[in-house]
Amino acid sequence: MSAMERLRDGATRTVEAMQAIGIDVGSYRLSLYGLFSTIIVAVLLYVAVRVTLRSIKWLLRRNTQIDATQRLLAEKLIAIALFVFAMLFGIDLLGIDLTALAVFSGAAGLAIGFGLQKTVGNLIAGIILLMDRSIKPGDIIVVGDGSSMGGSALPAGVPNVGRVAKIGVRAVNVITRDGKKHLIPNELLMTQPVENWSYASPEVRVRMRIPVPYDADLRLAQRLIVETAQQNPRILNEPEPAVWITAFGERAVDHELRYWISDPEAGLGNIQGEVFLGIWDRFKEAGIHIPYPRTDVRLVGAPDEGSAPGDAN
Repeated sequence: MSAMERLRDGATRTVEAMQAIGIDVGSYRLSLYGLFSTIIVAVLLYVAVRVTLRSIKWLLRRNTQIDATQRLLAEKLIAIALFVFAMLFGIDLLGIDLTALAVFSGAAGLAIGFGLQKTVGNLIAGIILLMDRSIKPGDIIVVGDGSSMGGSALPAGVPNVGRVAKIGVRAVNVITRDGKKHLIPNELLMTQPVENWSYASPEVRVRMRIPVPYDADLRLAQRLIVETAQQNPRILNEPEPAVWITAFGERAVDHELRYWISDPEAGLGNIQGEVFLGIWDRFKEAGIHIPYPRTDVRLVGAPDEGSAPGDAN
């Protein structure tokens, strides 16, 4: 007997031994050999799908006629189609009769359905987001009140915003200005209000409240405020900055400065700080004192000095 024949004979005996170990489920037999074959086929199909996906992604990236959002959508749809095809092909290749597993399909299918409900919902929501292109990688967004990105709002009313780094199968990867990375479920972006600062135009209007004392020259103060905004390189000249009186407060005349910027991803708090500091310097040079909260206490009917308590009369 040659070495090849001995090897073939040994392999045959091993297969027969593995087939002998198993259980019967109806008319179908689940053997150790079937389990081993299933694992091998699954691994080979997974490797084949991954290699195919890498090749497709490489081809899509070389295509300059489609943008990043369309390319990402194509990658997701092709990946889903390949995995579904690989699963069906593997079942057919192994000769698995799914009707024999009907005894497990009831309870198991119900449990899997409940377990994958959110996952499937997030998957479909991600595909919809990519199809309607309402949110794209690189967009600056605010989700709801900002609580999904670490807080409702920053001081001075600046919302907690983030940049979309990646739209995944389950969640959207958003990076906030402090460098924190948040995974927001795709379904949340479909059910919660979303402010997309990059959807139609990157230009954003910023509002700032500035108090001016009653004894100051209001027209001079307004001119200084506008000139300070115009000197900032990040503030757009068109539309030009404007300042308006919004209310007569207890200690000051409330003004609101409005201006536009085209780079909200660079931050809002920093530019507001620059404008506030510039206004402070211009007011100080012009002799305008910025009012501050103050409480005056007046004692009515206080006793004279040296008089005893109760001698008010």
